[in-house]
Amino acid sequence: MDKKLIIYSVAVSFLLLLNGAAAQEFLNEEESLMPPVAKKTEPRPPDVNDTPFYLIGPGDNLSIFVWRNPDLSQSVTVRPDGRVSIPLVEDLEVTGKTPTQLARIIEKELGIYVRDPLVTVIIGGFLGPYSQQIRILGEATKPQAIPFRQDMSVLDVMIAVGGITDFAAGNKTKIVRLVDGVQKEFRIRLDDLIRDGDISANVDMLPGDILIIPESWF
Repeated sequence: MDKKLIIYSVAVSFLLLLNGAAAQEFLNEEESLMPPVAKKTEPRPPDVNDTPFYLIGPGDNLSIFVWRNPDLSQSVTVRPDGRVSIPLVEDLEVTGKTPTQLARIIEKELGIYVRDPLVTVIIGGFLGPYSQQIRILGEATKPQAIPFRQDMSVLDVMIAVGGITDFAAGNKTKIVRLVDGVQKEFRIRLDDLIRDGDISANVDMLPGDILIIPESWF
């Protein structure tokens, strides 16, 4: 009797398993016939991991040290034309170069007059070329161009310009950025960030970014 009961139980379990597999297969077939649901997502600037090197621009203060040659060491300000003049080297183009690149150029120029010069360039002021600054347009409290700083986020930019006006359409703000030589736009949510404190709306900034804050029409 026990043997028959065991056989019966096994048979019932097998039928239930078979029916369950068939039902699941039917559901899978039904799902495969349904059109995929499109997910609406907003473009978002990628997180920044590697910050580009600082580039020298007009208005930057340069301290140029030539080892064992104090007469050649100078502190100069980059002229509006992007050039500087130091002893033995006149009208040297410096805009768009890193401090290390400029040091090697000065070493080459001084090498005509000095044996194996060793040059170090230190920057103060930190304005950078216009192409590397962050520009804030539209309904910011103080629209302006500001120097980029490492690990700068849109929240840091908002602090620098005093936030947005009461007429700003903050959630329609966009960042205009060059990505691999192509100009792209990314939507960001300034209202959510500033007025609601939603820190997930904070994004990284890069040198040369343009932040455009439109006006609300209602």
